[in-house]
Amino acid sequence: MARTPSVGGNWKMNTDRTTGPALARDLAPAAAANPGCEVAVFVPFPYLLAVGEALGHGSSPRGTRVRLGAQDCYFAPDGAYTGEVSIHMLKDCGVSVVLTGHSERRHVLGETDQLVNAKTRAVLDADLECVLCIGETLDQRQAGRTDAVNEARLRAGLAGVTAEQMAHVTIAYEPVWAIGTGKVATPADAQTAHARCRAVLAEMFDSAVADATRIIYGGSMKPTNAAELLAEPDIDGGLIGGASLKAADFLAIVEAAGEQT
Repeated sequence: MARTPSVGGNWKMNTDRTTGPALARDLAPAAAANPGCEVAVFVPFPYLLAVGEALGHGSSPRGTRVRLGAQDCYFAPDGAYTGEVSIHMLKDCGVSVVLTGHSERRHVLGETDQLVNAKTRAVLDADLECVLCIGETLDQRQAGRTDAVNEARLRAGLAGVTAEQMAHVTIAYEPVWAIGTGKVATPADAQTAHARCRAVLAEMFDSAVADATRIIYGGSMKPTNAAELLAEPDIDGGLIGGASLKAADFLAIVEAAGEQT
């Protein structure tokens, strides 16, 4: 079935109070010119309000098509969790989509599958969109464990999620060895991983859910390789890191995704 492509810009721990809103303003007109692709930016917590205002969210009934996203959240609604940010706080800032389980949260900050699942379920219970990130390390890939790792991440991350809630879930396959390294899976390798993930979703839910769920690629997608990757039948967009910090590069990927519709 036809799935609307999705391209998200993960700004990670970059931008500031000036450059973040400026980048958002640069993205808005060109994103509007590509209605065949859903676009989001995942912004550092301190700049959510400023970037949301630049995008017109919350201050204008005619805001831009670029969705405001958060890079993480905490699953508890409130309480004594120093340094954490609740989903209510994110919604109050205009956030409509949240990343969970990004590889840097897992492998740098030690998040477990159980914590990722708790966050994923909390995001969905709050009626927000969730982008659940999965992917294998280089050691796991070299050991032939790519499919096993991705299946385990999917089953753990989506435990307790209903078929109805899956309408609000996007899966981001991000081979950890390709993030920020300049390396990238070949289109055939990426397609194989995406197709296997879709097969797991069919086993967990049903073929209709699997066919409807977007699976996007998150491993050093750039303007030079985006079209080739996005031409694969099971690659439905991209979660973009470094290239999302340059408006021209990010928008070239958005345009490439829109051309697939």
